[in-house]
Amino acid sequence: MLTIRKAEPRDVPAIHELVHHYAAKQVMLPRPLQEIYEDVWEFTVAEENGRVLGCGAIKLYSAELAEIRSLSVLPGLPGRGVGTALLESLLDEAKALQLKTVFALTLVPGFFAKAGFREVAREALPMKVWRDCLQCEKFLSCDEKTLVLDLACRSWRSADSPREVAQVSA
Repeated sequence: MLTIRKAEPRDVPAIHELVHHYAAKQVMLPRPLQEIYEDVWEFTVAEENGRVLGCGAIKLYSAELAEIRSLSVLPGLPGRGVGTALLESLLDEAKALQLKTVFALTLVPGFFAKAGFREVAREALPMKVWRDCLQCEKFLSCDEKTLVLDLACRSWRSADSPREVAQVSA
């Protein structure tokens, strides 16, 4: 049974392995192990039978703006709804934090578009969100798309509606 929950320090090695896998393929920025430990509270994980199958984080930039980042699923699992379940949980968290806007920088814009995100120019975001971009080796030739979601305009599923996964826990 798949469980979506907030990450704990014991999950950091698995999160680091997932992020490192996709960073090595240059589809995600690398995150040092120490940084993940420091920011573990930002992460949510998808777990099944004690094994972390995916992760994602919500990075706050202000009382109104956050980034969905490091969203990743173990290779070979696409199509099982793990990524969607993680994204929905992160969006629920953003709503609970009373954020107005979330954004994602991604190479898979279609995934986020299905959740209601729309593509915008990166320049539409405040400069402070570019901090990670400045450290990226692809900064001058970035191929990521910038997508935003206005949380006030999003239609929310009912808390009683079943998710694509069997169980969700806080």
